[in-house]
Amino acid sequence: MAHILGIGIATLDIINTVDGYPPEDAEVRALGQQRRRGGNCTNTLAVLSRLGHRCAWGGMLAEEPDSGLIRADLERHGIDLHAVRTQQGGKAPTSYIVLNRRNGSRTIVHYRDLPEFGYGDFTRIDLRPYDWLHFEGRNVAETRRMLVHARDTTPAAPRSVEIEKPRPDIEQLFQYADVLLFSRHYAAARGFTDPERFLRGIEGETPGAARVLAWGEAGGYALDRDDRLTHSPAYPPPRLIDTLGAGDTFNAGIIDALVSGVALDEALHRACRLAGRKCGHAGLDFIASGDAAEKA
Repeated sequence: MAHILGIGIATLDIINTVDGYPPEDAEVRALGQQRRRGGNCTNTLAVLSRLGHRCAWGGMLAEEPDSGLIRADLERHGIDLHAVRTQQGGKAPTSYIVLNRRNGSRTIVHYRDLPEFGYGDFTRIDLRPYDWLHFEGRNVAETRRMLVHARDTTPAAPRSVEIEKPRPDIEQLFQYADVLLFSRHYAAARGFTDPERFLRGIEGETPGAARVLAWGEAGGYALDRDDRLTHSPAYPPPRLIDTLGAGDTFNAGIIDALVSGVALDEALHRACRLAGRKCGHAGLDFIASGDAAEKA
């Protein structure tokens, strides 16, 4: 299996499960509450680790109690934390999540009081052992410098970039990625309602990159470097339980397949199956250690 480095954030997720999303100014009783580690990049790494890969995380932690929960969960998943920078003061990024039991939807209010992992932090990592480098598309100016450094120092290691939100200047990252993982939210923010039109419409911005687009209940789409379009249907579970982390699981499925030498069209189907399986379970422990993506 591969050695994978991920750069992004980890969060504390406080999840309140409710029987239907409450209207504004209402008071409702939660059916249950969980406190668990979250964050796009670290969720993706946790799934990749459970699929058998050796994973490491580069990110920031605060020296405070909630970061202990985050660290403990990452260590439980076997994720290497040597590249993590810990800061005195500040607060672990925290997501307050309302999870609707009726349809599995989630609404998130996010708070952070912690600097981003920067270019200087990244350059202290020895990239030579890694087979794949994955980046969250955030902290754009610093991430761009990281991608250039990775390209120049370890050109053989593919670079994937998750593009979840329409952040200012995030398009500057496109040219440095081998694989771009787009969200439906980002495509909609660019004015696209048709997946194929989006993937073809940004061709000039993404030279040489494979483009992957998650499209929720309609599955996923991918356009390879030879301009071949692939669509996979969604694979919904018998009962929808929890969509939190489904997109991160989808991204892990793509990376797992591609780093294993699988073609992009099959990688897309595997990722959709894996994300669908996750939606039938709470959290990310639905994968037995060493499970293969094709068994999802």
